Amino acid sequence: MLKETKDLLKEFYELDDNIINFSDEILKDIENQFEKIKEVREYNQYKVLKAMQKANLSDNHFNWTTGYGYNDLGREKIEEIYADVFGCEDAIVRPIIVNGTHALTLCLQGILRPNDEILSVTGKPYDTLEGVIGIREEKGSLKEFGVKYSQVDFLDDGNIDKETIKTKINDKTKIVFIQRSKGYSWRKSLSINDIKEVVDLVKSIKKDIIVMVDNCYGEFIETKEPTDVGVDIMAGSLIKNPGGGLALTGGYIAGRKDLVELISYRLTSPGIGKECGLTFGTTRNVLQGFFMAPYVVSQAMMGAIFCSRAFSKLGYEVLPKYDDVRSDIIQIVKLKNSDEVIAFCQGIQAAAPVDAYVKPIPWDMPGYDSQVIMAAGAFVQGSSIELSADAPIKPPYNVYFQGGLTFEHSKMGTLKAIKYMNIDL
Repeated sequence: MLKETKDLLKEFYELDDNIINFSDEILKDIENQFEKIKEVREYNQYKVLKAMQKANLSDNHFNWTTGYGYNDLGREKIEEIYADVFGCEDAIVRPIIVNGTHALTLCLQGILRPNDEILSVTGKPYDTLEGVIGIREEKGSLKEFGVKYSQVDFLDDGNIDKETIKTKINDKTKIVFIQRSKGYSWRKSLSINDIKEVVDLVKSIKKDIIVMVDNCYGEFIETKEPTDVGVDIMAGSLIKNPGGGLALTGGYIAGRKDLVELISYRLTSPGIGKECGLTFGTTRNVLQGFFMAPYVVSQAMMGAIFCSRAFSKLGYEVLPKYDDVRSDIIQIVKLKNSDEVIAFCQGIQAAAPVDAYVKPIPWDMPGYDSQVIMAAGAFVQGSSIELSADAPIKPPYNVYFQGGLTFEHSKMGTLKAIKYMNIDL
């Protein structure tokens, strides 16, 4: 580290020699992990570049359209490029999809019909989907329209329960649902190989079953995506991995052409589908963000590994461990009490480029059974590819650390969290 850098860390960021030396130790421990990430990043960067060149992308595709958005060449080009990169037939990529939950909801509502069943094979899905499915009573849920729901929980060792899946699939089962990321659960995230094993299993039982994946937080982690290994449809958010920190909003859906068509009728209306829909001049940001995404995701991964190794060396339980195989950008650290959770998040906030002066505190967030604290100083509101941390204020005091447009910023977040927690090094 340059002397000038050390001086800056001491003077402005109030980090002493102990924490700077600790940081250097961590970097030595994780060098080999970084090399693996760089190899995946290089492949994915060339894959995105190839898709853009193959599509003959031009600056003409960054122009606005108005009104209905007929013949929006930029919109069509985005969706062509997404489908190519994700190894599938078609895609919907729109700023009017407000988040990942919205994209997943469009998929479910577009494909499922009364008396169909959705089978989640990765336990209960993320909290925001509970109301969509009808696990939690909400107006307009799939349950209200006669769609059935069933689930298979993980085995005690964290693996998918394949034997129970075999018994659960029936003639009403239309969608097998997989949540790739751990979300707010203490479990491993699913690798592409894990997902392939589920696809192969369910297709051997019922050939026409539709396998759907919540791909949030998982894009560009490996050299393949779920649609490369037989998944029929997947969805995610543009203010997570694929937006590269530049997309202002939006979500995507990618997969089989016939399914994308059905979903497009829910996006707009039957008979119109994806032929309309203004993109509000976002084409440049979306495509530039997608171009940057492999690099940005690698930075977030490196930051998560740094955080994991740092807190494990300090005696905390972490998931995943620094040298585990990863399939999303989320790092969990199990802290000791609510004071540590609050201090951790306040340290992350203090490292932010935006609102660094703000001190996050726990609050009663709708939909949660305890107070929640959230730290995020992002250029794009709610962006999960930018550095953030959040946690419910209750045992087991797990804090969820994710994102970072650059490794250096993500590393600073970890160091400030340690400082705010007053950990003796």
